[in-house]
Amino acid sequence: MHKNILVIGGTRHVGKLLVQKLVNAGHQVTIATRGRAPDPFGARIGRIKVDRRDEAAMRRAFAGIEGYDIVYDQMCYSPVDAAIAVRVFGGRVKRYIVASTVDVYRGLMGSQNEPFSEGALSAQAQLIDTRYPWHDPSRAVESYVAGKLQAEAYLLRDGSLPLVTARIGHVLAGPDDFTGRLAHYVDLVRLRAPLRYSNAAAASSFIDGHTASSFLAWAGMQDFTGPVNAACDGGMSAFDLLHRAGRALDEPVTAIPVAKPSSAGELSPFDYPHPLMMDTSRAARLGYRFGHIDEWADDVIRQHDLAFV
Repeated sequence: MHKNILVIGGTRHVGKLLVQKLVNAGHQVTIATRGRAPDPFGARIGRIKVDRRDEAAMRRAFAGIEGYDIVYDQMCYSPVDAAIAVRVFGGRVKRYIVASTVDVYRGLMGSQNEPFSEGALSAQAQLIDTRYPWHDPSRAVESYVAGKLQAEAYLLRDGSLPLVTARIGHVLAGPDDFTGRLAHYVDLVRLRAPLRYSNAAAASSFIDGHTASSFLAWAGMQDFTGPVNAACDGGMSAFDLLHRAGRALDEPVTAIPVAKPSSAGELSPFDYPHPLMMDTSRAARLGYRFGHIDEWADDVIRQHDLAFV
C-alpha cells in the first residue's frame, strides 16, 4: 500500500538514499528542507521550504496539510527540535521515525562487556537542559551527543507521537561522506602518517548508507514503536579501521598507542577508550537482517580514495 510520506531533510547521504528508495517503491514523498541543497528527484517528489528549527515557520508550512502516514525526521538534533516536532505534528501522523545514533550509548561505555541493547539506556530518565543554546551553530559538534539523547528523552516522555527512534551505527560512506570521518583514515593511509589510538580493542558499530536507508524504509512500513538499534554485524576500532584501509589500498600503516586513553573522538573520529557496540537482536526479532561490514567496508574505502585521485 502506497503511503503519503514526509522526509525532514533528504538532500544528503542517508536521507537522499532513503527518499530514492521510497520513491522507487511508489510512495508519495515530500521533503522539507531549507532549500539550500539541490536534490536529484525532479517532479517525482514534493518540496516544502522551511527551517526545521523555526517553530513559527514550521507551523505555517504545515498548517494546511491534513497529515502524513509517515514522517522521517532526519534533522532532530536536540530537545528543542523534539518539542517543535510534537507541537507541529502531534495527532497528525501515523508513524514518526527519528534518526538517532549509536552515540547515545557513550555514557554507558565501560559499564558492561557485551554490546548495548536498547533497554540498556534509560532515555526517559535523562535530564533535559532547557537553558542550553541548542541552536547555536558554533556548538553543533559539542552538543551533538547530548542533543540526540535529550531529543529521545523529550519524545519518549511526551508520548504523543507514534515514535520509532532508530539508533544508527556510525555511517561509513565514500564520495558522499560529508562528515570527513572516513576521509581522516584514508588520508592517514595515503600520507603514510601514524594513527594515535586509545584502545585497539574498543570496537564500535558501523553501517553503510544503503543499509541504513533500506532499514529506515523498511521500518516505516512496520508497526513496532520504540528505540531500535541499526548496525551491521561486526565492529571496528579506530585501530582496526586504519588497518582495514591499509589493506584495501595496499599501503603500509603505522599505529601508535597513547599512554593514557583519551576521551571519545579526541584522537580520531572513531577512537574510544571502551567498546561502543550495539546489540541488534531486536531488529532481528522484528524481521530485519543487516548483513556484515565485511560485505561493503573495503569497497567504500576504495571509492573514497578514488574521489581524491
